Amino acid sequence: MLKILVIGYVWPESSSSAAGSRMMQYLKLFKDQGWDATYSSPAADSEYMCDIESLGVRKVSIELNNSSFDAFINDLQPDIVIYDRFMMEEQFGWRVEKNCPNAIKLLETVDLHCLRDARHRALKQNRTVELRDYFSDIAKREVASILRCDLSLIISTVEMDLLKEVFNLDTTLLHFIPFMFDPIDQDIINQWPDYSDRQHFITIGNFKHAPNWDAVLYLKNTIWPQIKKSLPDVECHIYGAYPSDKVTQLDNPKEGFIIKGRAKDANNVVKEAKVVLAPLRFGAGMKGKLAEAMINGTPSVTTTIGAESMYEGYEWNGLIEDDSAKFSEAAITLYTHRDQWLLAQDNGSSIINNLFSKQEHGDRLIERIKILRENIEEHRLNNFTGSMLKHHSMRSTEYMSRWIEIKQKLIN
Repeated sequence: MLKILVIGYVWPESSSSAAGSRMMQYLKLFKDQGWDATYSSPAADSEYMCDIESLGVRKVSIELNNSSFDAFINDLQPDIVIYDRFMMEEQFGWRVEKNCPNAIKLLETVDLHCLRDARHRALKQNRTVELRDYFSDIAKREVASILRCDLSLIISTVEMDLLKEVFNLDTTLLHFIPFMFDPIDQDIINQWPDYSDRQHFITIGNFKHAPNWDAVLYLKNTIWPQIKKSLPDVECHIYGAYPSDKVTQLDNPKEGFIIKGRAKDANNVVKEAKVVLAPLRFGAGMKGKLAEAMINGTPSVTTTIGAESMYEGYEWNGLIEDDSAKFSEAAITLYTHRDQWLLAQDNGSSIINNLFSKQEHGDRLIERIKILRENIEEHRLNNFTGSMLKHHSMRSTEYMSRWIEIKQKLIN
């Protein structure tokens, strides 16, 4: 039985973010293989974290800059270690390397932080992204982490292309794996509310995630007033985890713009809505809210960035517009035209069933890991840059971590 250890930035919350749902997909996949799985994190427990122990996954709290982690991992001796986000590899990579040098190291990138950062910077300056935007300090850290790991899990084709063509990374270090879902069959479709039984627009997303907050502001100030003029009796319901005061202050029932906060059951509220709105102006990866819309038979209107890498070769689950006026028109059209709405719904089912097969992508990942384990020595010999980065950057991280640990002991 293989032992797998996940070192997570936070405890997975599938009700709060697509990242949490994705991690749960991984954990279920590994348990289906009969692997012994442990999930560890330095984060505090949260009210909404998933019950990973019910899956048979061991839950272990760890500390940053503390040698107690050395004792923990040395005792566990995992065959595979997964870092959930590059920051965890930076923090714990040198300790894992020291205590378990033969373990396979995987990096779950979630989405490319450097791509999201580049787009955000360009948006704030009201311009398109330029090549120089990609070569930020975040990019240097993130790409270095990818090089130090044996394999990095990449969620979108755009990110795959960026890593290969802009950062010149070898494809042997990368593995494309999008969302993994069960197929939508006729029994599921029969349970969806009909067009005439649905009402209102909805947008949903974790408010701690900067692209989601920007999208809500953009929707409130620019897009919604245009929609409301044509559909005065329709409302826009805003759902999302961790709404701050600045979010709740946007609540305006008179304008039909209603802040609902965290959804007790995201699938239910999406299923009851007529159209999902996702006017995302920056970001990276794939958008869980849009996949969730397809799974619940709800068409969507989004931007090019929102739909990015999510419908390769298929028609979108609704409409895609980047201009605010055209976005508003698209939302009104989709909301009021039943035939177009039904066609969009069918498109969503096709996308889920053909692009996000849990069976297909799960099998590919497991096979890739098995091949990697069988050829790990040769694989690492072909990644000299990664070995060089381990030698230099991990040493500096180690000394900094040891200094912090000693300082904390002296203070206490």
